[in-house]
Amino acid sequence: MMAMLGHLLVAPVVLPLLSAAIIVTLGDRRRPGACRAVSIGSCLSLVLAAVYLLGWSAIGQPVAYPLGNWPAPYGIVLVLDRLSALMLLLTALLAVAVAWFAAGGWDARGRHFHALFQLQLMGLNGAFLTGDLFNLFVFFELLLIASYGLMLHGGGARRQRATLHYLVCNLVASTLFLVSASLLYGVTGTLNMADLSLQVAAAPVEDASLLRSAGLVLLVVFAVKAAVLPLGFWLRDGYASASPPVACLFALMTKVGIYAIVRTCTLMFGAEAGGDANLAGEWLVPVGIATLAMASIAALACRNLAELVACLVVTSVGSMLIGAGVFSAQGLSAALFYMVHSTFAVALLFLLAGEIAHERGALGSDLLPGPPLQPGHLAPLFLFAAIAVSGLPPGGGFIAKVGILQGAVDGSWTASSWMAIFASSLLVVVALARSGSMLFWRPLGSSVTAAFAGTAAGLPRASAGPSWFLATALLLLLVCARPVQQFMDATGAQLLDPAGYVDAVIQRDLIGPPDLIGPGTDRLRTRGGVPEVAAPAAAPATTRGARGT
Repeated sequence: MMAMLGHLLVAPVVLPLLSAAIIVTLGDRRRPGACRAVSIGSCLSLVLAAVYLLGWSAIGQPVAYPLGNWPAPYGIVLVLDRLSALMLLLTALLAVAVAWFAAGGWDARGRHFHALFQLQLMGLNGAFLTGDLFNLFVFFELLLIASYGLMLHGGGARRQRATLHYLVCNLVASTLFLVSASLLYGVTGTLNMADLSLQVAAAPVEDASLLRSAGLVLLVVFAVKAAVLPLGFWLRDGYASASPPVACLFALMTKVGIYAIVRTCTLMFGAEAGGDANLAGEWLVPVGIATLAMASIAALACRNLAELVACLVVTSVGSMLIGAGVFSAQGLSAALFYMVHSTFAVALLFLLAGEIAHERGALGSDLLPGPPLQPGHLAPLFLFAAIAVSGLPPGGGFIAKVGILQGAVDGSWTASSWMAIFASSLLVVVALARSGSMLFWRPLGSSVTAAFAGTAAGLPRASAGPSWFLATALLLLLVCARPVQQFMDATGAQLLDPAGYVDAVIQRDLIGPPDLIGPGTDRLRTRGGVPEVAAPAAAPATTRGARGT
């Protein structure tokens, strides 16, 4: 069974890659139906694989898969724990909705939609599974390159301008990523994240400032990806100008940054990191409060539904930082619950914005009186999504925000955190209520409907199925809140005790032939450029990586 699990760990990375190659071979203009079938089939297969991996992670310790049977920290290692399994399932479920919605005609508005989409899934899954900092950079770049093409999909001057801003910000962040990785490797001699946790903890005092600088630069990079204030001003125009299925997928992009921040702060710079312990503990919560406040106020000023939803993406980032920033089991658990809930809710609102834009013709999703919307699913789903994303009871967002408030009691920003979350919820309710009344309760008369229809933007009429799919996911999250919360509690506890993760990677409690990677294998390390062999149990605590000579 272990061997079977090990090979399945590669599937979330390999399957989208193969699907992208098949789609390019078929040609999206020659065989659009076949390309859509391959893309949707790949997403459904990813859901099955992710469900199996999530079940495995829930009953066992973290496991690692060394590619090519090269043992860590020298080879490339994929690592599965509760957090990575959760992110894989979240990505796969969102991917099904995106591929389904795009198949309604949005994918035909440009070239290579499904190929780029599959490559981005490959980058996302690889980023969640990799146990190596450099390969995290590689997967980041892969998903970013694909996202550039997806953001431009369909053309238009506004998308080109927004994509340029998005590209420049991420290129700067990628450069800083390489600088940080170079500093860490120069000091510790490794980029394996589990090994880095051991090397940082054992680093001498004279290296503390370099390690701290490298870690802070790395956190700045992830803050750009997560659109944290003041590094997230690129997000609103970028997400609002993207097509609805692309914006729906991008609802997950900021969570990659949050994932990387949590992984870095609990694994490499956790409580056992000596002088560099709790590297971000002093600023995560206040930055989260500032991000939440800025995005909530910006939501009130939005005159377009897609822009409003983009601001709600940033509010979710601020709330998650407040929960995760105290680095308590309860705070992390609530932040993870809110991450899943807010991703589905915001993704649903992006799809609804696309459907509303189709119905309103030339007005699109602008918050202005327009033609009356056809009776159907849009109004009830909008109300449901608004309740969910604002955190009103009895939605799952209410449960998550209560958990974040309880977790904030453990920090030094308790009063500010509570005020920010309550005020943000009120502002979001006001913004969504104003938007809903404008879209559904204040339409223009029927005499002007034909005029607007005559200047319709020509947007595809997508199926309502993907919207109902995401609404069902939100409802199941609420109905199954107790077991989901128990899983999140265990995930938070596992993150705060990374010994199992480190042992799975470094002690070679890995999947594969025991004669190659068994726990009795010696570790070949270098000290001052001279190779030496150390026993696995002693190596992490006593040896340090090679320094440049």
